[in-house]
Amino acid sequence: MSAPISNVRPPPDPLLTSLADYALSSQPPSDEALDTARWCLADTLACGIMALAYPACAKLLGPIVPGTTIARGARVPGTAYELDPVQAAFDIGTIVRWLDFNDTWLAAEWGHPSDNLGAILAVTDWISRNQTAAQPLAAFQSQISNLKSQMTMRDVLVAMVKAHEIQGVLALENSFNRVGLDHVLLVRIASTAVATALLGGTREQIINALSHAWLDGSALRTYRHAPNTGSRKSWAAGDATSRAVRLALIALTGEMGYPSVLTAKTWGFQDVSFRGKTILLGRPLGSYVMEQILFKISFPAEFHAQTAVECAMKLHPFVRDRLDAITRIELTTHESAIRIIDKTGPLHNPADRDHCLQYMTAIGLIFGELTAEHYEDSIAADPRIDSLRATMVVSEDKQYSRDYLDPDKRSIANAVQIFFRNGTSTEKVVVEYPIGHRRRRSEGIPVLQKKAAAAFAAHYGQPRAAELAALFSDRAQLEAMPVHAFMSRFAT
Repeated sequence: MSAPISNVRPPPDPLLTSLADYALSSQPPSDEALDTARWCLADTLACGIMALAYPACAKLLGPIVPGTTIARGARVPGTAYELDPVQAAFDIGTIVRWLDFNDTWLAAEWGHPSDNLGAILAVTDWISRNQTAAQPLAAFQSQISNLKSQMTMRDVLVAMVKAHEIQGVLALENSFNRVGLDHVLLVRIASTAVATALLGGTREQIINALSHAWLDGSALRTYRHAPNTGSRKSWAAGDATSRAVRLALIALTGEMGYPSVLTAKTWGFQDVSFRGKTILLGRPLGSYVMEQILFKISFPAEFHAQTAVECAMKLHPFVRDRLDAITRIELTTHESAIRIIDKTGPLHNPADRDHCLQYMTAIGLIFGELTAEHYEDSIAADPRIDSLRATMVVSEDKQYSRDYLDPDKRSIANAVQIFFRNGTSTEKVVVEYPIGHRRRRSEGIPVLQKKAAAAFAAHYGQPRAAELAALFSDRAQLEAMPVHAFMSRFAT
């Protein structure tokens, strides 16, 4: 006869309390982290503004019920939408992720920590706008006891550092992709912790909200892999940030949490979804992830392929007039790239192509550049692309794989060498660190600034674009701005 089940309510899982304590911490981030967050904000907004030009993205935006409006809602940059913070988080999270052009974090798990700006900007703009009203957030005054008197852009930058840290440190030791789960789980966890704290939630409320975020489980990675690759991967982060804000608001009503959501025998997340393994924090929570973050600033390519495309662009002048003489292209890469973007056979849509190492490399060799337009059907129909893909051989360099996981290197190495019909070959071009890497920060930030300026100019026109770019030139002035004043500058 089995022993009866104990119904004694356990204390919260230690991971929940660690994340809640960090979300509430008043310890200021490092100066490097705040400065990097400033440029991360500019870059992420640029990515979102660029995405608005794509009808497949734009059709998903706006109120759930067309034509409905909300007073003093959160704004969606580049649009006239004013939405409740839950839907605004979806819209912002969707536009910043749509083109696969925002920042990246690579470890045992992968992801794009600036996805969390969907929740951060929606919540802080909503709070800031309502703080200017006669009865700010009146419906929540009975639940919220710790709300700041004024929400500024410093709060946004600090929240970015914290969301990056939570998502990125959880990714260091925990590979959700190896059990078939999508990394947007970590976006929901990070956004839930930070959004609840921004809304003035108590430690208990943050723990409760986080327990609900883990209870939701995770989306499968099906939509990221052949033969099912599709556009859901472009709005999955918006979905995660939207859910995070909803869970934060639910927790603020005093809704109960589930303290052993991770560790409960049989029914907890670890047993149900993580094959019984313990979810670990890979290092103490601080400012590490924002300091180390990778920017996609030259071209919109899945990050494991960034250096391969850079190699291809270096080779472009030497092969562009000899494409039909190529017999073999050797791509040397790291294990993670092979696992997720090594694809042969038909590619069915832009989402499929921007996650194909061979396709992106072929574009770099043929055109000497890579833009979002190169993933569209009109260019994908160019027969030279599949002709080059057919000659490609992908292999792993074990040292590249080791350096990828080395916390002091965090390289994303790729090499490309091309062989011709007459027996000659190009040199083997190797790039270990992409231009968006911390080791190339001084080289990369000016490129990031140009990327942002071009995106703003294309959408708003040159005079206004210059005004928007100037918002980021002085960090002290940026930090002092009320959030609603900043967000109003990006509204149309």
